[in-house]
Amino acid sequence: MPRTLRAPRPVSADLHRPKYVFVTGGVMSGLGKGITTSSLAKLLQLSSLRVTCVKVDPYLNFDAGTMNPIAHGEVFVTDDGGETDMDIGNYERFLNEDLSKDNNITTGQVYRKVIEDERKGKYLGRCVQIIPHITDEIKRRIRELGRNSAADVVVIECGGTVGDIESQPFIEAFRQMRLEDGMQNTFFIHVTLAPQLDAVGEMKTKPTQHSVQELRRIGIQPDLIIVRGSKALPKEAREKIALFTSVPTDSVISNPDVDSIYHVPEALYKEGILGPVASHLRLRLRKTDLASWKRVASRFSDASEAMTIAMVGKYVTLMDSYVSVNHALHHAAAANGVGVDIRWVESEDFEKDPSRLMGLDSVDGIVLPQGYGQRGTEGKIAAANYARLNGIPLLGLCFGFQLSIVSFARNVLGLPDANSTEINPDTANPVIDLLPEQRGLDELGGTMRLGGHDITVDRPSEAYDVYGTRTIRGRHRHRFELNQSYMERFEKAGMRFSAFSDGGRRAEILEIPAHPFYMGTQFHPEYVSRPEAPEPIFVAFMRAATKDSRRERRLKAQVQRATA
Repeated sequence: MPRTLRAPRPVSADLHRPKYVFVTGGVMSGLGKGITTSSLAKLLQLSSLRVTCVKVDPYLNFDAGTMNPIAHGEVFVTDDGGETDMDIGNYERFLNEDLSKDNNITTGQVYRKVIEDERKGKYLGRCVQIIPHITDEIKRRIRELGRNSAADVVVIECGGTVGDIESQPFIEAFRQMRLEDGMQNTFFIHVTLAPQLDAVGEMKTKPTQHSVQELRRIGIQPDLIIVRGSKALPKEAREKIALFTSVPTDSVISNPDVDSIYHVPEALYKEGILGPVASHLRLRLRKTDLASWKRVASRFSDASEAMTIAMVGKYVTLMDSYVSVNHALHHAAAANGVGVDIRWVESEDFEKDPSRLMGLDSVDGIVLPQGYGQRGTEGKIAAANYARLNGIPLLGLCFGFQLSIVSFARNVLGLPDANSTEINPDTANPVIDLLPEQRGLDELGGTMRLGGHDITVDRPSEAYDVYGTRTIRGRHRHRFELNQSYMERFEKAGMRFSAFSDGGRRAEILEIPAHPFYMGTQFHPEYVSRPEAPEPIFVAFMRAATKDSRRERRLKAQVQRATA
C-alpha cells in the first residue's frame, strides 16, 4: 500500500535559530571585551549577516540606573527607555543600529522574574534552584532576543571575569546552550591579557593559561582566544598559548593597542578572526566589505590639528562616566576634519578657587555634561557664565542644560537666588522644577522620564539650522525641567527656547543667538551619535570651536557685553 505524502509544514518565524557567540574575559576587567564584541559583530554585519549583541551584567541591580557613574561608568539609555550598561552604547555605535533594553540582561532581572513566577505558582511542588530555574531563565532571555531580532548571529558578552562568583550561573547557562543547541550553533571566545614586564621585555602567557584553565574547570573549552596587549603577540607566544590551551594556532588572535577603537575591526579581520568563527558555525559569509568602515575609521587618526574641549563635570575621575559624550565629540571632530583633546575639569575646583575659571580661556569649547545632585553644581553654573561672557562655545547636556538656565537667570535676569528645586527645594525662583508626573513617587529605579521622544524644532532658529528638519528624536533621562512660567523673561533677555516635546510642555533646546555658540539640550544627543552618523549638534559645536580664533571670539564677546 503506497504511503500518503504529507505536505511540508510552513516554516514559522519562531523556528528561526540563530548562531550564538559567547565572549568571556579573564585575568582582569577592563580588557576591552565590549570593543571586541562590537568589532566581531561589525565584521559579521559587513559580511551581510544580521547581527545583534547582548551584554550580561552579573550584578544584582535590576539595571544600571541607580549606580554611581564613578563606580560603574555611564548609564546608557536606549530608545525604549532602558537604563543599561555602557557597552550597549558601544554596540549601537559599531552596528549603527538602535538596540533595546532587552539587549542588557542582569542578575537582578533574572532573579526577579524567577521569584515572581514562584509566587504565581509556576513551580508548585518543586524546589526552586539555580540549576535549572535560574539558568533556564537566562537561556530563555537570550533565545527570545535572538528570535525577536531575527538575527543570524547573536554575540553575547559576559561582564566580569571568569571565576567571579556572580557570573557562574551565566557561564553555566552558556555551557548548557552548547549541549542543547549543538556545537555548530555555539562558539566560545575568551579574551585575556598578555602583560609585558619592562624588566623582562617579553609578553607573558601564564595569565592566559591560568584563565583558560579556570574556564575549562567550569566546563567550557574556548574555541578562540583573543589576547590583548600593548603590542602584537609574537609567534612563539601564540604557539605556546595554543599548546597549553588546546586551541589551534590560527584561533589565537592578537589584539594589540591601536590609535582608535574604530580600527579594531580591521585589526581583527587581518588577524583572521572570521575564518575560525565561520568554519565552526558553518556560516556562509559573503565577501567582507571593509571599505566604507575603513574610510570612517581613518578620520579618527588623520587629523592634523586638535581642538581642546573642556569637560566640566563632577565625575571626571573616571572617563567612562561620560563615555558617550567622549565618543560624540570624537565623531564630531572627525566630521570637521580635526582631532579633539578633551581636558577633564572638576567643577568643584571653580568653587574652591574662582580664579581658575580663567584657565578656560585656553580651550576652544566647553561641555557641561549630565549629572545629578548638589555637589559641583556651583562650579558648573560659574563655568556657564564664564563661557557666556567670554564668547567660548558651550554645549550643555541635560543637567548642563538646566544649570546653564540657572546661570543665565542669576547673572542676566537679576535673580541671584535662582536655582533648581533639585539643588534647593526652597529656592524663591525655581527656574528648574520637578516634572509634575514625578511628584509622589517613592521609588527611584526606572522612574525618570526615560527613552526616546519626538521633538519639534522651531523655524527659524539656530536649532533648525543645526538639524535641518522640524522633527527630531531625542533620548531622555531626567526628573527636572524648565519652569516655563519664567520662559518669557528669558526670551526677552536673549535666551531662546527653540525646540519642544510633549505638545509644547517640555523645553528641549536653548540657544543664545547673539553668542558665537551657546546651546543646550534637555535630551541626550550623545546617545545617538555614531561614527558613521555624527550627531548634528555636536558637529555644529565642534565647527564653532574651530571656525573662529580665540581672539575673534573675544571681540564678539566684547561687542555682546557692550550692547547687553
